Amino acid sequence: MSRARSHLRASPFLAAVFPRGVTTRVTGRREFSARPAPQEPGMEYQDAVRTLNTLQTNASYLEQVKRQRGDPQAQLEAMKLFLARSGLQVEDLDQLNIIHVTGTKGKGSTCAFTERILRSYGLKTGFFSSPHLVQVRERIRINGQPISPEHFTKHFWRLYHRLEETKDGSSCVSMPAYFRFLTLMAFHVFLQEKVDLAVMEVGIGGAYDCTNIVRKPVVCGVSSLGIDHTSLLGDTIEKIAWQKGGIFKCGVPAFTVPQPDGPLAVLRERAEQISCPLYLCPPLEALEEGGPPLTLGLEGEHQRSNATLALQLARCWLQRKDRQGIGELKVSRPSLLCQLPLAPVFQPTAHMRHGLRDTEWPGRTQILCRGPLTWYLDGAHTSSSVQACVRWFRQALPRRHQRGPEVRVLLFNSTGDRDPAALLKLLQPCQFDYAVFCPNLTEVSSAGNADQQNFMVTLDQVLLRCLEHQQHWSRLAEEAASPDLWSSPRPEAGGPASLLLAPRPPHTHGTSSLVFSCISHALQWISQGRDPVFQTPSSPRDLLAHPVANSGASVLREAAAVHVLVTGSLHLVGGVLKLLDPSLSQ
Repeated sequence: MSRARSHLRASPFLAAVFPRGVTTRVTGRREFSARPAPQEPGMEYQDAVRTLNTLQTNASYLEQVKRQRGDPQAQLEAMKLFLARSGLQVEDLDQLNIIHVTGTKGKGSTCAFTERILRSYGLKTGFFSSPHLVQVRERIRINGQPISPEHFTKHFWRLYHRLEETKDGSSCVSMPAYFRFLTLMAFHVFLQEKVDLAVMEVGIGGAYDCTNIVRKPVVCGVSSLGIDHTSLLGDTIEKIAWQKGGIFKCGVPAFTVPQPDGPLAVLRERAEQISCPLYLCPPLEALEEGGPPLTLGLEGEHQRSNATLALQLARCWLQRKDRQGIGELKVSRPSLLCQLPLAPVFQPTAHMRHGLRDTEWPGRTQILCRGPLTWYLDGAHTSSSVQACVRWFRQALPRRHQRGPEVRVLLFNSTGDRDPAALLKLLQPCQFDYAVFCPNLTEVSSAGNADQQNFMVTLDQVLLRCLEHQQHWSRLAEEAASPDLWSSPRPEAGGPASLLLAPRPPHTHGTSSLVFSCISHALQWISQGRDPVFQTPSSPRDLLAHPVANSGASVLREAAAVHVLVTGSLHLVGGVLKLLDPSLSQ
């Protein structure tokens, strides 16, 4: 019996819900390029994605990355070899006019803002990001739209066969890993499409990230920094800042948002070492002075930091490419933070305003209103981003009282080396009535959904992790129910450092928690058939077998309003969106 299954059977006090007949045993973790590609692959999109999934890596490859993190040049040399085998040279990438963005929190949103601003000028844009939410082709976009399944399939097989044909046996790794392959594919797509510019989001890190093969970006940006991916980037924010600053290039302007003193000093040192001009972005309020307030397409106060960075990146690109309409300069002020010069303070143009207003970036501070249910979707997965998520959730909740009971539900999962207990503690003040945990699996079997297959973990592992999440939540609930008499009092709601919600009667009971085997089952229980879009023919027989699930179902059916926060993982949010918005799968 596997370790995870023994835990499942030995933990009757955990409210876990698994349909009868579902087993957690799998054939084992896949090795790097373990499954051979089809000898005569079909030209269907799903065939391409299934073959791409054979390039997913396991812990052995990540260990290799950790060993080489002190030598980013080794990573870049490997990428150069793959690039050459694909038919390109590093010099070819100079044609792409790349905006390169890294960071811990908000780099994807910054890229989305930047791309939309420049597209509003009539420019043809390319956009490379990760991860995807529903379909892998979302990672490569032209003019804001994911490339079509046909386009993806054509480029995939062309690149895949070219790499297969150029194997020489001298390298222990004959094919690039998943993210490297998609990075190579993005370069080919953008060059063939002859885009005016390409916005590229760094994967993990910066110094050794495969996107850092770009030697002449037009401008670089660093969004908010925090603790994440510590096993790869280091266990302090200063070490992480050193990695992020690895994208700086000699003579190429770079911009960053206000950071803590330590990482800001590291970024400045990295920039000075290679003569990279680094500027600190002024607050968005400074750009709004003398004009109407800026409207952002993405909700949440934290998006203002991403928007101000995007404005600087877009304006710098326009200026360096001798484009008109870059915004009238205002009086500039010197920066007192770490002796970094302040970026220009200017009046945003109409194109810039329209771009910020029209930015769409699903899965980030997104709200879906469906009858009595309101879904709040945010892929926050670090401490700082979860704090921002809680503030956004608090502000987004309706202030008026419903004519009947309201129910708040948390749907959560976390992956990798993140500390789920710390993230869950930040979510406790939201006063959830139910906490629901499930893996990032849309259905129990992902055989028919290649876009969301993950061969880096087993089903045993992800279910065991969900049970651990539930244990953390139960422990936090117990601590909240019997507070330490010697601890300092909690801050007042509404205080400057408070994450507490608007006044709500205190709970007379602890938060009930459940674990489901997949996202679909979790949504079926939460929605109780009341979401007009998410409708299933029938629920699994055992979905209400647990007493908490059974009693909770009645509460959810009778509630006047159900508010559901989905957070902790972008992959979880993607799986939820796939079910709640079927158009994203078309």
